[in-house]
Amino acid sequence: MRKVAVILSGCGVFDGSEIHEAVLCMLHLTKQGASYQCFAPDKPQGEVINHLSGEPEQGRRNTLVEAARIARGDIKPLAELNAEHFDALLLPGGFGVAKTLSDFATQGADTSVDEQVLTACKAFASARKPAGYCCIAPVLIPRVYPAGVKGTIGTEAGVAAAFSAMGGEHIGCVVTDVVEDARYQVISTPAYMLAENIAEADIGIGKLVKRLLEM
Repeated sequence: MRKVAVILSGCGVFDGSEIHEAVLCMLHLTKQGASYQCFAPDKPQGEVINHLSGEPEQGRRNTLVEAARIARGDIKPLAELNAEHFDALLLPGGFGVAKTLSDFATQGADTSVDEQVLTACKAFASARKPAGYCCIAPVLIPRVYPAGVKGTIGTEAGVAAAFSAMGGEHIGCVVTDVVEDARYQVISTPAYMLAENIAEADIGIGKLVKRLLEM
């Protein structure tokens, strides 16, 4: 049975992991016969958003504690992730990627990636183990892989330009498809960067997971 590490960034599209994407990733992994273990950084979220009003809220929330909601409590601190124990890596999207796993939301092409996140992702890259990035998560790809690595966030011009400015080669992609860079064993899909509903996100994520396990 293939074992996949899933990195989450909280709980909720505007300040954590996109819940639909995270659940679809885990569902497709299970349906295709793989097992998974969720991880998240044990640190405060970069921002807290009221998902009803869309407005920032006072106070702090812990990324690991919030991500445990999606994982039904079965989650470990990211510091415990050992790439040697897994066959592949998978990152759902959500603004937590751009606000907590990195500072892309404020820094764009000058983004830096959380040290634990970067270490974990580079461990899979160095071992040439396949990795999948969904939605906004592909903005991490140019920081993990050598210059020229291919990836997609769909068709959003500003984010695509930042991806290219960081050294990646951005490939435009429809929501129902994926972009694969066979040189580095990395694959990405737009998901809710383009999806208008959960069914559209499901198609691209399903393709990504299937190919990830084949790789």
